[in-house]
Amino acid sequence: MKTLAKYAIPAAILCILPFLIDAAFGKTWVRIVDFALLYVMLALGLNIVVGFAGLLDLGYVAFFAVGAYLYALLASPHFGLHLPFWLVLPLGAFAAGLFGILLGAPTLRLRGDYLAIVTLGFGEIIRIFLNNLNAPYNITGGPQGIDLIDPVRLGPWSFGHSVYAYYFLFLFFVLFTAFVSTRLQHSRIGRAWIAIREDEIAAEAMGIDTRNVKLLAFAMGASFGGLSGGLFAGFEGFVSPESFNLMESVMILCMVVLGGMGHIRGVIFGAILLSVLPEALRYVGPLQQSVFGRIYIDPSSLRMLLFGLALILVMLMRPAGLWPSPTRKRELSAKGETARHENTNVYDAGR
Repeated sequence: MKTLAKYAIPAAILCILPFLIDAAFGKTWVRIVDFALLYVMLALGLNIVVGFAGLLDLGYVAFFAVGAYLYALLASPHFGLHLPFWLVLPLGAFAAGLFGILLGAPTLRLRGDYLAIVTLGFGEIIRIFLNNLNAPYNITGGPQGIDLIDPVRLGPWSFGHSVYAYYFLFLFFVLFTAFVSTRLQHSRIGRAWIAIREDEIAAEAMGIDTRNVKLLAFAMGASFGGLSGGLFAGFEGFVSPESFNLMESVMILCMVVLGGMGHIRGVIFGAILLSVLPEALRYVGPLQQSVFGRIYIDPSSLRMLLFGLALILVMLMRPAGLWPSPTRKRELSAKGETARHENTNVYDAGR
């Protein structure tokens, strides 16, 4: 009975949540929640690469773009194709996974800052490539992007522009992504990723094929990004290169770090918080005029200033994240001999 209540109550809350939000704040906020669910999927995908395997990726939005553009090309009048949703979405995830392998293969020997620079460049290359691939055949639409994308359709039922229908669709894929991430984390592959994150040399000495395991991390994380991109294209009905800039990659990385790297629940919390908080801070515009009187402060600038300040304060006070895993929390809060033991690695052992 307790187990049933444990899952029944959250399920009931999630089912009625969009209607409660609409009644309290309007449909605009239901749409914001839909985008928050998309960011949760993206953050869970990046968490596989950064949180589990410890590979710093600053170009993750490129996989998001691959999934979105593949969906746009195959489910719009752009090429005269209107392939069904259930076929295009897996193709986008598969294509993004291939791009993840293409990125991971030449960067296997890179670590830390060097890996971050290469992945950052990869993300910018994809964005510029999509921006310029409009001549002579107008493949991606260039800066104008691709519009009139078919909405998600399951059999005879079209989602159209219903924010409620997309909410339940996105919620299903969030639960699916979280389930897969949890199973991966506690699998043999997940333990191999964590071993590489903690000490790659020791992991290789224990017989882990670090090359293939790293490639698998890139591929799995990229697949979730491609899945999210396809859902984004069907939801928006329009894609353009400007939707996939560097700041999107940085924001997704912030969600993972702020929530708690490697902790699935923490990452979900961080993604929801960072996708909803900037929208909530839009209301500081009228507030600041009443506080400062005649002194005008641009509301958008003040909103992002407060957002950045909140991020800095949180990371100073909670370096492990708002909801870290027990292991991560223990490592960062250790003192004395315990701290020395936690920070000792294979490089220190030989000294």
